[in-house]
Amino acid sequence: MAREIVLDTETTGFDPKTGDRLIEVGCIEIDDLLPTGRTFHRLVNPERLIPPDAIRVHGITDDKVRGAPKFAEMADDLLEFIADAPVIAHNAAFDRAFINHELGLCGRLLVEEVRWIDTLGLAQTRFPGMANSLDALCKRFKISLAERTLHGALIDARLLAAVYLELKGGKERVLDLSAARGPTAPGFKPVSYGERPRPLPGRVSPEEAAAHAAFLQSQFKDLSLWRGYGLEGAEAPAS
Repeated sequence: MAREIVLDTETTGFDPKTGDRLIEVGCIEIDDLLPTGRTFHRLVNPERLIPPDAIRVHGITDDKVRGAPKFAEMADDLLEFIADAPVIAHNAAFDRAFINHELGLCGRLLVEEVRWIDTLGLAQTRFPGMANSLDALCKRFKISLAERTLHGALIDARLLAAVYLELKGGKERVLDLSAARGPTAPGFKPVSYGERPRPLPGRVSPEEAAAHAAFLQSQFKDLSLWRGYGLEGAEAPAS
């Protein structure tokens, strides 16, 4: 797998051809189906009023975007982040229509249709006849929606990245115990928690430990493996 971009947008409505505009874009970079930690997020001044029905969905008001850059002012940053990667979106035709409409308005090259991956289509193929909205897929794959009270481009892109992983085979696909992963993404900082300040107390009583040792002695001649796990004072029974 290669670098991919998971993208979500919020808009003033449903159709750019009737005057609706983009007001938020959020992107998550993934590499081999794993988030790298790099994101792109912008509020966008739509140069028009946001209808109340749209505000009820995403909570973005005219006041929130009044000082935001116009799309033409951030288009190059967005295109630089996407670069030549495939773009993953849920109901991709919707996001593609708005992104390319805005790119066209400011004279930038469009993101070709062939580069878009539609997770709605992937879900419909895997779960025909079932509800396949982003919310429904999150619930089906047990992906928490606790942090999301309203739709938002970046948080929905994060959720979609998790859904996309599941649609491509789930967490088992990236579980690899035989080799370490390659170089990490720029800016990635591994988390190290160190040792516990106070070790956790043992939960096995002395009586239980003695019973376990006696059982092992009755079953095995060679107890060297078990001694490596802390079995003390256990000698192999005489043959």
